[in-house]
Amino acid sequence: QVQLVESGGGLVQAGGSLRLSCAASGRIFSNYNMGWFRQAPGKEREFVAAIRWSGGNTYYADSVKGRFTISRDNAKNTVYLQMDSLKPEDTAVYYCAVERTGLHTTTPRTYDYWGQGTQVTVSS
Repeated sequence: QVQLVESGGGLVQAGGSLRLSCAASGRIFSNYNMGWFRQAPGKEREFVAAIRWSGGNTYYADSVKGRFTISRDNAKNTVYLQMDSLKPEDTAVYYCAVERTGLHTTTPRTYDYWGQGTQVTVSS
């Protein structure tokens, strides 16, 4: 069992930055992927970024590539999402999640554990 707690969301102007954190407790295995997803009102949950717990392979959605950076601190069992050059269309609830097979996927249903989410609002 893995528990995830996100933090760091808030209100920011377009062009600004935020850093989200996801603190994980429980057993994290080296082959797990840690992912960030987001869901805007009336839209489906979508993949944002992912990182392999061991090795650090990273994956990004095209919409955030070059603006967002995912990283991890294994000692703190924490994953981060640095978001720069934010746009109003980045407004959403952001969730972190754990995928246990080690196979990179952008499909939410393949992730097994989820945090409660943190709101990010970008004003124009």
